[in-house]
Amino acid sequence: MSLTKRRETAEREFEEPGSPVDSSAVSVSCRLDARSVLILGIVPAGAGSDEFGRGSQSQSCSQPIGVVMGRLSQVADGVWVRQSEWVWANSVVVRGEDGLILVDPGIGGSELNQLADDVDRLGVPVVAGFCTHPHWDHLLWHSRFGDVPRHASPAAAQVAGQARERARAMAAESASGVPLDLVALVTPLPADGGPVPGEVIEHQAHAVGHAAVLLADRGVLLAGDMLSDVLIPMLDTHQDDQAGAYAAALDRLSEAARHVDVVVPGHGAVAEGPEVAARLAADRAYIDALRRGEDPVDSRLGPHAEWLFGPHRSNLEQTRGR
Repeated sequence: MSLTKRRETAEREFEEPGSPVDSSAVSVSCRLDARSVLILGIVPAGAGSDEFGRGSQSQSCSQPIGVVMGRLSQVADGVWVRQSEWVWANSVVVRGEDGLILVDPGIGGSELNQLADDVDRLGVPVVAGFCTHPHWDHLLWHSRFGDVPRHASPAAAQVAGQARERARAMAAESASGVPLDLVALVTPLPADGGPVPGEVIEHQAHAVGHAAVLLADRGVLLAGDMLSDVLIPMLDTHQDDQAGAYAAALDRLSEAARHVDVVVPGHGAVAEGPEVAARLAADRAYIDALRRGEDPVDSRLGPHAEWLFGPHRSNLEQTRGR
């Protein structure tokens, strides 16, 4: 099937939330060598929405601050980031009291294996994993990381369990070599945070039980799928008043950002210094326009990001009650 035909098919699925293959976002994932693969993110209706997106390179995405694509790079004391070619997805390694915590490791099997090599070179054992939200590309793992606890917020863990088979199917379809038997095996994070250092900030924007991690002592905020320079805010089609939920989440992330110099989004370039405030302002301007019933003007949209038209249209329709 041609790329154009696959895009048209995906967009039809996207426009029909009640269909068996409901999607909250449709996008084209373009590798750096300019090859394009259509990626459709899907979870069962009622289990939480999904998003998978990637556009043409922005001026900052190919070389995010302090990060070289395909290489584990330190962005703060005890915090490392490895960026994938797939949607500029960021795997994060955090040093905790007893060892390393892997946050949203991904994406393909070879990249997971390379991440394991990087982690081995740190010489510190992996003691836990953390999933920021229950979308398949954030629910991956590799046996080389070890048989250790993998956590998510209680709400996200519940959704991940419900959507496990679909998450495995999407991983098999969208990335090669992923250990499918390890997809979405997450349990609720203990109330005291367990092995995850810092403060877990749970909200309901973008996905049920979405969680950011504030590492105030390192000056770092792990934002999950928020505050990206390549992805617009993407509303969860299975939750009511997502624009309001986003506004509330941005209030909380704005407060957290007062304590940091670095923000690591789930996808896109790492933000540092003044760029942190700029990311918050961009997401807030987009959401505020939606809440006013207007079509947002956003530099992340445009001919260079055709893959975002579907999610953007969904956002408009949802906030206008269609």
